[in-house]
Amino acid sequence: MEQFYDQQFEKGDQKITPILPGEYEACIFKNCDFSGADFGGIRFIDCQFLACNLSLAKFGKTSLQGIKFKDCKMLGLRFEHCDPFNLSFEFDTCQLNHSSFYRLKLKKTLFKNCQLQEADFTECDLSGAIFNDCDLLRSTFENTILEKADLRNSYNYAFDPELNRIKKAKFSLPGLPGLLGRYDIEID
Repeated sequence: MEQFYDQQFEKGDQKITPILPGEYEACIFKNCDFSGADFGGIRFIDCQFLACNLSLAKFGKTSLQGIKFKDCKMLGLRFEHCDPFNLSFEFDTCQLNHSSFYRLKLKKTLFKNCQLQEADFTECDLSGAIFNDCDLLRSTFENTILEKADLRNSYNYAFDPELNRIKKAKFSLPGLPGLLGRYDIEID
């Protein structure tokens, strides 16, 4: 298995030069097109993905530890296929529409300025997670742990508090309709 340490990869195109299997530590991927790439079995540790396109990439048994995604297009990703050991990442100004985090433990994960439309957080542990200025339109939260999560600055979320654990979660007043929708009441 090849090892790459503290290297920068710029403007790579998966269709022309596929990413090599191996372990990438403290590496930076900038303006790379990884759309449709197969990251199966690759280990990424303390890496950054900046302005990359990872849409429809495959993450079968991929290790993502301490990863930062910034300004990335990440449509339709299935993060539940990642290696769950030490899984940790954060997202800043990313498009994560139609992505799935099914059954993942994502305690204290940061989602900042992200589009998370129609994302799936079913049975996910989001304890202490921060959703800062995120669009959660039609995202699914069912049997999700949102204890101490902060959704005060996010919008378009709608989920049933009776089907999720929300103890000490933080919401803003404009977000209340998304929590009370099942009761078919009007809030002014």
